[in-house]
Amino acid sequence: MSNRKEWLDALLKIVSPVLNALAEGKLKQTLPLGFHADRAEFAPLEAFGRSMLGLTPWLEAAAVALDPEERALQAEWRSKALRCIDRATDPASPDFMLFDRGGQPLVDAAFLAHAVLRAPKALSAALDERVRRNLANAFRASRNIAACNTNWLFFSAMVEAGLHVLGEEYDIMRVLNALRSFQGWYVGDGAYGDGPDFHWDYYNSFVIQPMYVDLVNLFSAEHPEIAALRETVNRRAARYASVLERMIGPDGSYPIVGRSICYRFGAFQMLAQAALEHMLEPHLPPASVRCGLTAVIRRVMASPDMFDEAGFLRPGVYGFQPELAEGYINIGSLYLCSAVFLPLGLTPDDPFWTAPDTDWTGKRVWQGGHIPIDHALD
Repeated sequence: MSNRKEWLDALLKIVSPVLNALAEGKLKQTLPLGFHADRAEFAPLEAFGRSMLGLTPWLEAAAVALDPEERALQAEWRSKALRCIDRATDPASPDFMLFDRGGQPLVDAAFLAHAVLRAPKALSAALDERVRRNLANAFRASRNIAACNTNWLFFSAMVEAGLHVLGEEYDIMRVLNALRSFQGWYVGDGAYGDGPDFHWDYYNSFVIQPMYVDLVNLFSAEHPEIAALRETVNRRAARYASVLERMIGPDGSYPIVGRSICYRFGAFQMLAQAALEHMLEPHLPPASVRCGLTAVIRRVMASPDMFDEAGFLRPGVYGFQPELAEGYINIGSLYLCSAVFLPLGLTPDDPFWTAPDTDWTGKRVWQGGHIPIDHALD
């Protein structure tokens, strides 16, 4: 089996229970809500937005470059994703989701907006007018929720990006506030604090750097201050991606540190995004990233306890480890793991997929091989 097929099979295994149920208007009926039940009202949007976050680059991949089997599968899932957006944002739908109160919906409106940003042709341009209007109304509704002075600033900014991609009026000051704040919270060597303080966790990858990069790239043409940030933000993100690659152990394991570790291999979103957007540092071959991330995917998915009987994710890192889930995490939260699959947005002829297997840094060095010496970013 090719790495690409293995990745796609894994992605669809993860997101299928969520999107299949939502497409039928039955997500609220079927999504397990008993784990941290006080968060149950937020779980459907969390599961949907986070599933879409990792799925949409594949939906956007040029269909003409895919083999017939994958092309047909992509067409099926493009149609399903559009139905899901309709179900989630239509006030008359049984699966109409909460966007406007309680804090958490701002987070997952932003993840859904990020997904739309990643698939402007397959999603935003393909929405009929009624659904496009409902989605824009949902994004606007999340403005009722105030962002705290942390990575949440990016959620407010990304909602505005979603409105921009949909052709709606947007508030550039919400975008600028996030970008300016994090310039002041840069701590060096490719990493940002989460607000004024540094946290030793994966939030630079879960949220901060992927959103920073895509916001700067999207809005550079709209505002000269943002254009001036682009090179710096992308260079820091590429350095951070290299650090993530060096955190992959010889067996595909990685350090279990910090908050939200139950998002599993979503911890590697920025490395996956750097591969997708061809922004890896020159010393880091795309094939070694492919092989390293494949090892991580295999390691995490090897546990038979990762999914429940209906196929939904269970909390943990390797299998079912509910003690690792903070109080804000419900079953829907876990679907941020989809972000590791972003390189499926590259077509099969991209060197990421076609180059010969190459050991990643952590495997090569512990076999006595030779690796480039590591240097901090100036």
